[in-house]
Amino acid sequence: MMILQTNGLSKTYASGTGCTDISLEIEKGKIFGLLGPNGAGKSTFVKMVVGLLRPDSGSGTLFGKPIGHPESRIKLGYLPELFRFQEWLTGAEVLRYHAGLCGMTRSQTKSADFTARIEEVFRISGLNERGWNRVRHYSKGMQQRLGIACALLMDPEFIILDEPSSALDPIGRYEVRMLLERLRSEGKTVFLNTHLLEDVEAVCDDVAFLHLGKLRAVGPMRELLRSGTSWEVTTSGWLPELQESLASQLLPGMSFTIAKQDGDGGAMLHVSAKGREQIGYLNRLLIEEGVTVYEVRPVQGRLEEWFLAMSGEQGNSGAGKGGVRS
Repeated sequence: MMILQTNGLSKTYASGTGCTDISLEIEKGKIFGLLGPNGAGKSTFVKMVVGLLRPDSGSGTLFGKPIGHPESRIKLGYLPELFRFQEWLTGAEVLRYHAGLCGMTRSQTKSADFTARIEEVFRISGLNERGWNRVRHYSKGMQQRLGIACALLMDPEFIILDEPSSALDPIGRYEVRMLLERLRSEGKTVFLNTHLLEDVEAVCDDVAFLHLGKLRAVGPMRELLRSGTSWEVTTSGWLPELQESLASQLLPGMSFTIAKQDGDGGAMLHVSAKGREQIGYLNRLLIEEGVTVYEVRPVQGRLEEWFLAMSGEQGNSGAGKGGVRS
């Protein structure tokens, strides 16, 4: 089941910034990470999804309803990046206020059942007993925990978190990652917009990358990282003179180094190549030289390396067109 689907969603400001032609799908029960440098259009896209901005063109559905439709927003929990809470209220009063915005009556928000729900989201978000203190006494990290509690209060099916860990210490970030995994295990769907690549790498199933307002890549994170250029080739029968001979026959964009070598002709090559076709070509060259190839293994890169590589590529904006399924 697809929770969110967008087709050519676009919003451009007078300054020329925003995002253009964003087509993607988010499947139920997944943690989806949205990545990109500052000014890439991530927040603009999120605001269109939650109904805070009206797109210039394109369309989208959330739970099968047009984005911004009241029926779809009932199932949505949202933590914005820039949040402000009334500092004279307690954390519990902030939650009751948000429940009122969601349509609950005052008597409902004062009920024993709802008070129990407040205590539960305080525990889930890590506020615990501090949730009954006034917001003016909260640190930035505690306010962020309160924002997470607000997003989870109505037990939504789809949770959009914009930089949920930016003000938290390492322990707090770990707790948020555990919370995200718990939500996924409960069948919830999470949309994570963050600059903390370590968090994305730890918990996200799928990722999308925005650059200069356009979708550059989208798909399962492991496949995107594996689709890089690094491979390990384990061989036997390797001779030192083969290095120069093979190097002269490589295709443009290919290179290799000897990562390991033993005295019996065994060697591990670290290869840079543009896809499986070039690796197949290298295998043929090795076999023609009398080398036995035991194993060819793609090396999964780090998300930071992928992020920097994607940010450095200019003019390649077509990767996201056509509504790639995540």
